[in-house]
Amino acid sequence: MALKDFLKDSTICLGVQAETSSDVIRHLGQKLLDAGLVKDSFIEAAILRESTMPTGLPLEGSIHVAIPHTDIIHVNQAGVAMAVLAKPVIFQDMVTPSEAVIVSIVFLMALDQPHAQIEMLSEIADILQNPDLLQRLVDAKEFQDVINAFADVTI
Repeated sequence: MALKDFLKDSTICLGVQAETSSDVIRHLGQKLLDAGLVKDSFIEAAILRESTMPTGLPLEGSIHVAIPHTDIIHVNQAGVAMAVLAKPVIFQDMVTPSEAVIVSIVFLMALDQPHAQIEMLSEIADILQNPDLLQRLVDAKEFQDVINAFADVTI
């Protein structure tokens, strides 16, 4: 399945107010939990994993992303939650964990197959090389704006 197939109105959050990366993960994790996609253990497992294996991804331009996730044992059914933040928060760089990444968009992945995380990370990384898409996501006012932005992307 492609990223756009996982996007649901109930798990896309625009204008999210957060102070820390953990706040964002909690907010998105609760959306996945409310949708029945993850187990009660998912949120804390994702926060713990982020603290030891960060997922901040610096991109070209000023819009950067993070792609937190955790083990499949915490997932009931595959899903992805996405937040566009009202103001950026700091995540640590996935390649150089000692470096901070100022993140504006977060994708919280809840995948239920062992190899699905690698495939989804790859797809997200490919899609997010498109600065126009990133700007459209940051400018999105409603769910349909997000869907339209992804529908226009070809990789």
